[in-house]
Amino acid sequence: WSFILFFIWDIILCCFNFFLLVVFLGSRIWFFWSLVLLSVLGILAAYTTMLVVFGFLLCWEKNELYLHWYHKIMVLIVILFCSFLMWILLTFWRDRWLTIGLSLQVFAPYIHLSSISAMVLLSWPVAFYLIHLEGEARMRRNQNTSERRRNKWCNMLTKLRVLQVVVGLPFLLILLCLYVVPFGTYSPCVQEKDKLAPKPDFFGHRGAPMLGPENTIMSFEKAVEQGAHGLESDVQISLDEVPFLMHDYDLRRTTNILEVMPNASDEQSSFFYWDFLSTLNAGKWFIKPFFGMKPLSEADRERARSQKIPKLSELLQIARKAKKMVIFDLYTPPHSHPSRSSYIRLVVSVILDSKIEQHLIIWLPGSERNYVRSKAPGFQHIGRLFTIERLTKEKITRINVDYKNLFYDGLKEYKAANININIYLVNEPWLFSLAWCSSIHSVTTDNIQVLKEINHPYYFMTPDFYMFMWIFLDIISAVFIVAIFYSIWLRESRSEKILQGITSYTGKVRGLAPSHLFIPTHCLQEAGPAFNVPDKN
Repeated sequence: WSFILFFIWDIILCCFNFFLLVVFLGSRIWFFWSLVLLSVLGILAAYTTMLVVFGFLLCWEKNELYLHWYHKIMVLIVILFCSFLMWILLTFWRDRWLTIGLSLQVFAPYIHLSSISAMVLLSWPVAFYLIHLEGEARMRRNQNTSERRRNKWCNMLTKLRVLQVVVGLPFLLILLCLYVVPFGTYSPCVQEKDKLAPKPDFFGHRGAPMLGPENTIMSFEKAVEQGAHGLESDVQISLDEVPFLMHDYDLRRTTNILEVMPNASDEQSSFFYWDFLSTLNAGKWFIKPFFGMKPLSEADRERARSQKIPKLSELLQIARKAKKMVIFDLYTPPHSHPSRSSYIRLVVSVILDSKIEQHLIIWLPGSERNYVRSKAPGFQHIGRLFTIERLTKEKITRINVDYKNLFYDGLKEYKAANININIYLVNEPWLFSLAWCSSIHSVTTDNIQVLKEINHPYYFMTPDFYMFMWIFLDIISAVFIVAIFYSIWLRESRSEKILQGITSYTGKVRGLAPSHLFIPTHCLQEAGPAFNVPDKN
């Protein structure tokens, strides 16, 4: 449980930082909780593994297993704790379970090779148990018994054979499946080097939110410094029709509105005038550096604390100077908002007034595309997870989709139709490597400072190398497993012959007078309690 949960918790949350942010939003307390959690899981996994190893050694030495009461309590705690965490994942992050399947596309070859190695280690206790059962069955079969007890012993022999089948057959089937599993697996990162696509471009998700407060000028400038291909943001319309950058429904998370106007903190962001929005601080909330990041300099910390909510026009000026693309989610104003029916035209007008080159705008909103095309023919239109027919009808050659949905809903079809693909939200190196190996054109990321340093996909291997490792490990593992079974069988056979010799010798001794022969006591003790020599007297 601990090993499985350790892997799942790391993969399904797609990074430590996701969990940190979720806890921070609920508690307003910033601490590396995910690191603590994974450390606890690692300790529990090591503890339970230690118990298994000690149990195996006791069986190897033919000693009786005895689990102390506090070990039983600890094992129960491990089971309950891991079950609780699994329940949390199943309840609150159900949609993210798709990430597990995607992770297997990357890790499958390595899990396969590691599993074969694990089966070699597992063959020791399996071989010991099976051969021990075989020896016990042979011993019972060779004993002379009365007719009355023979039926009971036949039943015992049947139980021993059943135990052998229950233990040995699954082990054999799993081993055979592992030997042939590459025939049924697929990993995009197993391909020829010359077929590897170019490295995907980066869109800074709300700028560079690990280096500066999200959706602020500092964040976007940091993204430009890190070499982002484009900038991604979220646009809302103020009550006096000013497009500004804000992701959340309200202002509580990313501004100081709780200090300035606590009674209105639950109000939707679009129901404030720009004069008020422009006075809010949008950087004091900025949390400490995420796990694995270098601490911010004093200058950057001071700069972050002074950030304000920017207008869309300010983002466009940064992109125009740096010649970066811009993509944004445009939120539809509420029903009672004065810009409810004109927000598309308002935003188009602001973009054109900024003098940014039209081809740098990637237009995501789906409303009034015909109007947008007529006023700004240079905009690059991008769709969501539409059908190929709809994309063709609307003359869209680029899509922006959640990576979890794309990889399960026709990636090959979009690639066959020459559709450019941008996926979000890609923060982990393994996920970026999967996107690279899958010929994804660009990704939206929070973690641009890390992903930009990757010059080659992680976990990449050529088919020839994988086949060599597969066949080589199959052969080596088979040799080791056969050798393990043979060595244990040889050891048990020798022990059995010694016992038979002692049994025969002891039978002769029992027929002699004690004065005729002296048998050392330690020899009789090795024969076991079943062989008792009558006392001299």
